[in-house]
Amino acid sequence: MENTEKKKRILSGIQPTGTFTLGNYIGAVRNWGQLQDEYECLYMIADMHALTVRQVPAELRKRTREAAALLLASGIDPAKSLIFVQSHVPAHAQLAWILNCNTQFGELSRMTQFKDKSAKHSDNINAGLFTYPSLMAADILIYNADLVPVGVDQTQHLELARNVADRFNRSYSPTFTVPGGYTPKLGAKVMSLQEPTKKMSKSDENANSYILMLDDPDTIVRKLKRAVTDSEGIVCADSENKPGITNLMSIYSVFTGNDFAAIEREFSGKGYGDFKMAVAESIIDTLSPIQNEYKRILDDKTYLEQTLKEGAQKASYTASKLLEKVYKKVGFLQF
Repeated sequence: MENTEKKKRILSGIQPTGTFTLGNYIGAVRNWGQLQDEYECLYMIADMHALTVRQVPAELRKRTREAAALLLASGIDPAKSLIFVQSHVPAHAQLAWILNCNTQFGELSRMTQFKDKSAKHSDNINAGLFTYPSLMAADILIYNADLVPVGVDQTQHLELARNVADRFNRSYSPTFTVPGGYTPKLGAKVMSLQEPTKKMSKSDENANSYILMLDDPDTIVRKLKRAVTDSEGIVCADSENKPGITNLMSIYSVFTGNDFAAIEREFSGKGYGDFKMAVAESIIDTLSPIQNEYKRILDDKTYLEQTLKEGAQKASYTASKLLEKVYKKVGFLQF
């Protein structure tokens, strides 16, 4: 008997702020390709969010193209999913203003990311930095997304989106789906290779602390060799006392499918040098075909632009229908 049950809708976005790290790949991008058969997926390059930090316009355009090419190379199939650029769908900004007016100042001022980013960019604490959780809520609610893949650092934003959706539904009658969070089962958080108690981030001043998806094999091997471990020399998982080795085991586990017990058996009696080389090879084997496909897609400008154009048209069709409903409910005059 044919299964006619409606698929749940997932929305996820990533900022075009340079090449994605291994952490972005394991925690988000890798899972996105795997979700396509089970869910109705919408994937967005969040260029509007990138403006909360001052951008070089030509660089932002270039990185937006590159981010789209890297997502496609990582297995996102435009025949199964919608892939689009946020600024190509004006309804995001239009709904964001209405949600701003339904979000409390106190809610926004409690956001830890606002505090962190204000401290980092004290010369540019702009209003967008303060209100961008409302735009994030608009990104999700404009498509009535059922689920949003969230890392630990995004749970606060999802909670705000849920609160705003609920408040709007109570004030104006049911309009928005109240979204839930989706957490991947494995490898949700990859830590820094130099400070394994911190999350891997490309904004880290030490380039040896992260691996980029476009790093060449020699660079990957070099960074792995320099990864901070401990003096014990035994490959076994212990996140409290051996965070460096545990982080490398987590990465190796994702790429080989072996659990920690199997990894411990495999490297019993072997040193950290052997283990680090094995981790490096597992990363290189995974990323090499993605890098080749990325170069091919980036060189085919017509295909890339056409894909993003079609994605934006389909996303706009869905978003504009809901925006019309919202405009009517809040009392905007329409003809």
